[in-house]
Amino acid sequence: MTRRSGAAKTPRRVALISLHTSPLAQPGVGDAGGMNVYVWQSALRLAKRGVEVEIFTRATSSADRPTVQAAPGVLVRNVVAGPFEGLDKHDLPTQLCAFTAGVLRAEAAFEPGYYDVIHSHYWLSGQVGWLARDRWGVPLVHTAHTLAAVKNLAVAGDDVPEPHSREIGEQQVVAEADRLVANTRTEADQLTDLYGADPERVDVVTPGVDLDCYTPGSRQQARARLGLDVNETIVTFVGRIQPLKAPDVLLRAAAPLIRQGNGARRIRVLVVGGPSGTGLARPESLIELAADLGISESVTFLPPQPAQVLADVYRASDVVAVPSHSESFGLVAIEAQAAGVPVIAANVGGLSVAVRDGESGVLVEGHDPARWTQRLDSMLADPALLQSMGTAAHTHAQSFSWEHTADELLGSYTRAISSFAARAGKRQADTDRSGVADRGGVRRRGLRAIRRTGVA
Repeated sequence: MTRRSGAAKTPRRVALISLHTSPLAQPGVGDAGGMNVYVWQSALRLAKRGVEVEIFTRATSSADRPTVQAAPGVLVRNVVAGPFEGLDKHDLPTQLCAFTAGVLRAEAAFEPGYYDVIHSHYWLSGQVGWLARDRWGVPLVHTAHTLAAVKNLAVAGDDVPEPHSREIGEQQVVAEADRLVANTRTEADQLTDLYGADPERVDVVTPGVDLDCYTPGSRQQARARLGLDVNETIVTFVGRIQPLKAPDVLLRAAAPLIRQGNGARRIRVLVVGGPSGTGLARPESLIELAADLGISESVTFLPPQPAQVLADVYRASDVVAVPSHSESFGLVAIEAQAAGVPVIAANVGGLSVAVRDGESGVLVEGHDPARWTQRLDSMLADPALLQSMGTAAHTHAQSFSWEHTADELLGSYTRAISSFAARAGKRQADTDRSGVADRGGVRRRGLRAIRRTGVA
């Protein structure tokens, strides 16, 4: 394949692969979550820098158009692979061949070199990206978002571990990717320690937050818009309802404080999200837990909300809780802080980066509800502390922006293109010296010609 000569440049066109969930899906529904936000927001910022972005995702409805111009410079390609509905994420490996075929066919409609780099998100997409990389002759950049080996080290008591097949698939992608993007230094170390990644190929790129959307505002007005009592103390959980995210820890921790019945501090727990993952097996489990704890009247459940409403959810809160057993970063924590709200979070994964312990919020070791009760009570009992933490939280969040994320991603893409071109040049030089024809390259070019002309 002919590649452009000269020094590596930033890419003109990037193929983002997000197989198992569309960036256009509402976060908090099904498998849609922080990764959706990451893919969508980074795509928007890359497009604003003049990079054309095409996102390949699996069609989940017969109403999905094959291509959607989702924003200027951002095209979403809905690839048909398997049934539109009712396909669990763990069943998606059965559709890798079908999805890969759709991705390769889309590229085959253009001249060689149409895409400059592939960026895959999550291990399933990495499997597709690995094959497309070899077919198209362009580098693969991969972001894991979550890692099975890490999740399996912190499985909740009522959850099930990730299958061994996923760990194998992740290992393959880590070995094949030209560059790996980690959300934090902690994740970078996990890639090298648990998966044997070459540290020289790992770039740490911190996710961002939409600083135009998530801003401080009037708590009273936000509560009025949401229909919440202005006189209650509100502790909020935002996310998918599943054991991994541990919303049960928050309910168990808040229950003793609610039952105290302190008239000066009536506590309400606000849960915003929908069942997901293993939580789908018992979608009513959190409602049942609230009833068992005797706090049903003090717990409000809301479905997943669009960003503008979610900003009001944060503004309406006194504290936002992120009790997850595992988080590669924790976008909810940054969004809440950007809105000027302190966070209480488990000291796991990237949350130690997202939350500045003792300043913008509190990090809690472990998931013992009694310890969470103590730390939550100490926060809520000190209004001056909450106010100072809210101010510090907003300041802390300003250092996280999607603009910065896009800049860092472009740097990773450029390094991938440069090293890929250097290796290709070395292989060609070795071939020229040995006088051996590049049979693989000839075969690929021949197949490409057959595909384009239809000649068999």
